[in-house]
Formats: sequence, C-alpha cells, structure tokens
Amino acid sequence: MTTRIITHGDLTWLDLAHPTEADVDSLSGRFPYFHPLNLEDIRSPIERPKLDQDDDYIFAVMHFPLWDSRHEISRAAEVDFFVGRDYVVTVHNGTLKPLVNLVERCQTDPAERQRLLGRGANHAFHTLIDQLVDYVFPILGKVDKRIHAIEDALFESNAKRVIQEIALLRRDIISLRRIIRQQIPIVQQLETVQHPILHDEMEEYFGDIADHLFKLRDIADENYEIINSFAETADTLASYRINEVMRILTVISVIMLPLTLISSIYGMNIELPFADDHNAFIITSGAMLLIAILMLIYFRKRNWL
Repeated sequence: MTTRIITHGDLTWLDLAHPTEADVDSLSGRFPYFHPLNLEDIRSPIERPKLDQDDDYIFAVMHFPLWDSRHEISRAAEVDFFVGRDYVVTVHNGTLKPLVNLVERCQTDPAERQRLLGRGANHAFHTLIDQLVDYVFPILGKVDKRIHAIEDALFESNAKRVIQEIALLRRDIISLRRIIRQQIPIVQQLETVQHPILHDEMEEYFGDIADHLFKLRDIADENYEIINSFAETADTLASYRINEVMRILTVISVIMLPLTLISSIYGMNIELPFADDHNAFIITSGAMLLIAILMLIYFRKRNWL
C-alpha cells in the first residue's frame, strides 16, 4: 500500500494505492463524516460505477480500461473519488499509468502541483477524470492498428490464426465498449448535479469530458461493427476453402468409382474378356485411364473443376 499526501495552499490530495483495511480505517478517522457504505465500496475489488452526493462531499466510482497482456483483453480498473471543499481523495489499485504518473509529477514539480491543485477541489477532480478519459484514446488507437493488421491478413491462407486474432480483438472491443458506456451516465450527472462543491462553472468542463466519452463510444461501436464484418468475411472464406477441398475430394472419389469397379471385376477368379491375353494389363490400364480422362473432360465442361 502507498499513501501519498500532496498539499498546495488550502487544498490536499490524498492518493491511496492498493489500500489495506488499516488504510481505510485511517481514512475514516481523518474524515469521520464519510458514509460507511462509501467506505465499504472502496474495500470492494470492483464496484459498479456510480455517483453519491453527501452534504459535505461527493463520492464517485469510475472505471477505466487497463490492458491485461496475459489474456489479451482490456479489464476495468476502478478509481474511487472523494471530493470535498478543500480535499480530493483517490483510491485505486496503483496500475493506471496516467494517475500514477500524475501523482509522481505533482510530488516533484511545483508547477504541475499548481496546475492541478491551484484552482480548487472541483477543478482538480475534473482534471483527474479528464486525463484518465483522454488516456483511453491511445488504447483505442492500438485497437485500430490491430484491426488494420487483421484486414491485411484476412485473405491469407492461415485462416486459423486470423480467426483467432478476430476472436481475441472482438472480446477486447466488447470489454472496452462496456467500460466506456458505464462512465457516460456518471459524467452526465456531474455535468448537471447541483452541489456546493461543484460550481456552475464546472458544467462546461464536465460537458467536455462527456463529449470525449461519446466520441470514444462511437469509435468503439465502429470498431465493433468492423470486427464483426471481418468475422463474417473470415467465416465465408473458411467455408469457401472447405467447399473447394470437398469439391476436389468428391471429384477424385467419383473418378475412382468406375476404376475401382473395373479392378474389382478383373480381380475375380472367373473367365473375363482379355483375361488370357498377354496384353491384358495394358488394355485394362488404358481403358481405366481413358475413363478417367473422359470424366475429367466432362467435369471441366460442367465447370465442376
């Protein structure tokens, strides 16, 4: 667990990364008016996004995507916010790079600290959310690159690899869509909420974040449609290749039927035409070859080959 306290003027930012029970108890002791249910929410490893309003503070739970390289999927990383008149508290698991990097910059750079905390708790709250939301754009940019790579490889012969890539990317896009969509109602509430901590001037700022989320949602929806069309195309190509193989195998099987019949008949121990002829093998082989050629010509004329 890491607790970092950053102060600028009258404003304090408490950042709790991976808090323990003792950290939550310490937070409760420092802010005794925090509701027990809100404190219970920050103990939960994953809580649904929501916005709670209290007389003395605002509590928000939001999710942001975090890439899981082992399973190749974006998972939801939770950030909990307590916003009061002279403080901001963030609780997270310490894996979101934009939040971790911002904490480190504020600790070492007075200019960065002034930029984030110099205009009050409401502006600091807005800046934190804004940077976390903006960080999603590069993530979707990487998704676009994967889509272009699949598009280039779609007509390659290695269909198994392409189909696997499509399945993994579609799962990732579905996860991103779910994460992004759940944040939109929270920011829309922040845009319209009437609370002493969030001044009327913040409406436009949170409205800008909402616009970014709408744009992210549209990009994710478009990517979902594209990857679905790729999946349909891959299925069509796979079916076509299977049909081509089955057609060749069927032609071979049909050609072999009369040849097998002839060889079976001449394998019987009975009197047959040309059976005593010393050229019987050549005659029989020639007849079988002629039948095969005639059948191939017939199949070719019918466009079966």
